[in-house]
Order: sequence, then structure tokens, then C-alpha cells
Amino acid sequence: MNFDRNKYSVPASHANRRVSLHAYPDKIVLLAEGQQVTEHQRIFNPKHEPPCVIYNWQHYLLVAQRKPGSLRNGAPFHLLPDSFKQLQSILLQRKGGDKEMVEVLSLVLHHDEKQVERAVEMALDAGTPSKQHVINCLSRLLNPAPVEPAPVSKGLRLITEPTSDTSRYDELRGKHHAQ
Repeated sequence: MNFDRNKYSVPASHANRRVSLHAYPDKIVLLAEGQQVTEHQRIFNPKHEPPCVIYNWQHYLLVAQRKPGSLRNGAPFHLLPDSFKQLQSILLQRKGGDKEMVEVLSLVLHHDEKQVERAVEMALDAGTPSKQHVINCLSRLLNPAPVEPAPVSKGLRLITEPTSDTSRYDELRGKHHAQ
């Protein structure tokens, strides 16, 4: 079987574990434990040039969670969408910004990448980009309808006026505690 010589990335959680490779004319599919781990388009190299490396930055999120500094020079993270790169340049200027950026990137593990990217753009447009603001924007994207206020009757009236008599509290404590 003729495999191209390109290297394909597998999520870091499957490092040093057995995976199965399914080669098709147009794609390569990698499986681990019966589940599809990744799929890559095949790139043929008829001129026998040096092989190219194909990265998927999402596959390296587990590594980045353990080592947030890998965002600064990690080759897979050079492929981030432009809005993520812009947010990263702002956050990396702050103390702990690399960890905050990893937490923003990790949102794509639970939400659609396009929605997270839109939330990052909204936070950047507002001028106060942070992890909390991105999460807030994402929440607004996921739940666009505002919560309706609970109905309150307009006929409420105060029957007994409150009194400011602290001796009532002494009565609640009982006679043996009062001074």
C-alpha cells in the first residue's frame, strides 16, 4: 500500500497508545479504541519534496493545559484563527495570560469552534478582552433570549409598618440570655 510521507497529528491524549490507520484515496482516518480520533485530507507529494507537517491545534489542548507556555512557541498554535491570535497577543502581556488563553481555547472542547470564535470577536470589539468576558459573550450567544421577569402583582400593600425596636430580638433569645 502506498502511503504518503506526511505526518498526521493525533490528540495528545492518545500519545503512546495504539491507534489504527485507515487509508482512503482522499483521506486518512485514525481510530483509537473503536472511535474515530481524527481525519486528515491526504496530500500527495509526487516530486518527493520534504514532507509537510499538518497540525490541528485542538489536538494539543491537553498539552497546553498542562504546560500553558507551549502557546508561545508551539507550532500547532501558529495556526489559530486570527481572532484567537489577537486575543492571545493581548492576554500574553498579562501575568497568567497564557493560562487564561488556554482556558479560552479549551472552550472549543465543549462548544462549537465558530461560536467560541464569535464570542472572542465580541469580547475584542467591546475593548475588554478576558476569559470571563469571552465566557459571558459565549453564554449570550448560546442563550440569546432574555429571561422574562417574574410577574408581580401591582396591588401589593404594606399592612403592618416595620418598627425599629431591637428589644424584640432579646425576647427571641429568651429570658436567661437577655442582660
